[in-house]
Amino acid sequence: MVKLDVITTRGGDGGETSLGDGTRLRKDAPRIAVIGTVDELNACLGLIRLHTGGLPEADAMLARLQNDLFDLGADLAVPGGDPGRLRISDRQCARLEAEVAAMNAAIPPLRSFILPGGTPGAAQAHLARTVARRAEREFVQLSAREALNPVALRYLNRMSDHLFVMARHLNENGARDVLWIPGQNY
Repeated sequence: MVKLDVITTRGGDGGETSLGDGTRLRKDAPRIAVIGTVDELNACLGLIRLHTGGLPEADAMLARLQNDLFDLGADLAVPGGDPGRLRISDRQCARLEAEVAAMNAAIPPLRSFILPGGTPGAAQAHLARTVARRAEREFVQLSAREALNPVALRYLNRMSDHLFVMARHLNENGARDVLWIPGQNY
């Protein structure tokens, strides 16, 4: 169980922070950048949850994703392959894939690319999708330097797919999608 009774520790005042294993890193280190982007993504999901349009299953999915992102943060916060540590799992990836398939089954196929927008929830989901893609890029950069859990990369990739389909779901199953019209403003 996590217990946080002191929030202001002053430990980061010199530009460093601690990982879960006690290692100190500069706050601009690539690992900290990925952890920060995952945290930002989680905050984006919190905003989507304010705009689920009375769809309790969407809110429940987003709540699971938020919890998973804390698991991902814990995975990233403890370097190395210690199997006793919390790591993103294949089961979490499989759940994302199943949720994407279930949502997508109710949505007509796309005939054009879509622009971010539609309902407030869909617009927030599109923004979150772009943050997930940034987290994925930062993860790939870090993985070129350090060994990371490869399942975590798959999870981030599935997360962006999930958020794209969630946006369409929140756009009344695609009815309120904003379609790209190539060359519209020539």
